[in-house]
Amino acid sequence: MIDDWIDRPGPVRPGEELNLETLQRYLREHLPDVTGPLTVEQFPSGYSNLTYLLRTGDRELVLRRPPFGVKIKTAHDMSREYRILSGLRTVYPKVPRPLLYCSDESVVGAPFYVMERVTGVILRAQPPKGLTLTPDIMRRLSEAFIDNLVDIHAVDYVAAGLEEMGRPAGYVERQIRGWTERYQKARTDDIPDIERVARWLDEHKPPESGAALIHNDYKYDNLVLDPVELWHIKAVLDWEMATIGDPLMDLGTTLGYWIDPDDPDELQARRFCLTTLPGNVNRHGLVERYAKKSGRDVSDVLYYYVYALFKIAVIVQQIYARYQRGFSRDERFAGLIDYVRVLGRTAVLALQKRRIDRLTG
Repeated sequence: MIDDWIDRPGPVRPGEELNLETLQRYLREHLPDVTGPLTVEQFPSGYSNLTYLLRTGDRELVLRRPPFGVKIKTAHDMSREYRILSGLRTVYPKVPRPLLYCSDESVVGAPFYVMERVTGVILRAQPPKGLTLTPDIMRRLSEAFIDNLVDIHAVDYVAAGLEEMGRPAGYVERQIRGWTERYQKARTDDIPDIERVARWLDEHKPPESGAALIHNDYKYDNLVLDPVELWHIKAVLDWEMATIGDPLMDLGTTLGYWIDPDDPDELQARRFCLTTLPGNVNRHGLVERYAKKSGRDVSDVLYYYVYALFKIAVIVQQIYARYQRGFSRDERFAGLIDYVRVLGRTAVLALQKRRIDRLTG
């Protein structure tokens, strides 16, 4: 039964196939213990970098490569993600072990890296069949979730050799300017709420809160969980946007993905993590626990939450623009423009109510 809960890949999506012949030859040349025929499947979730399961002999490996047709090289820098994992392994155990980086685009059509597979449960929009997520499990998991974010922000990134991975001074200013510029470049529709939120963020920037290693995409479906004790986090995945920056901006991003059970229906309809199940700590509770565990001042949390909704909206807009312009045939992307509108409305609602929770109250 427990094996049924382990995260599984599926068939490779049309248009996202890898060249098995060149890949197998490359792996055998650079990973001597790789033997046997190579088979490839694809993990079906996610909207950014593509993730494949490689089976060869008795080994299971994971390959990550940029999406097809993407033009945003800095957001899909495989060598950077590989270096982050390599450094993190020396100071933070909850990351997969990186094995190989390849810059030769002739192998699979783009740079890629290979890492060990960490097996476990990944909680996506729907729980694995047969897995009962009780309120006690979700309470313990949500508490472990935010405690682990505190741990990430406490990582000695200098000891990990990652101090060159970001520029913490002026981080808030650069993020607001950068995400606003990205939105304008990817803009396809007139969405006044997004424009309004961008102006508010520019006009109300708080002072920097410090420097830390930040994940920038920390949410339930980027965690590998122990199938026996689901509140035990085995690994944190998807470090492609990690950097050295303001930890409260990272907290904000997590809050942006965290849907409460009393949020507007249109926001809940687009929930892709199981944060509304009974037992989960709500956004306000996450912030309180983070402040207590980290000792950081979270009095400007509304700003960070609104920033997160805006950033997620821009990411979704970029994905939608890539689909609309013909660079992706993934039909999951066809309706994403409506999600951009929902995020804009939610951000405006939070500003009107001056709080991050109880938005419908």
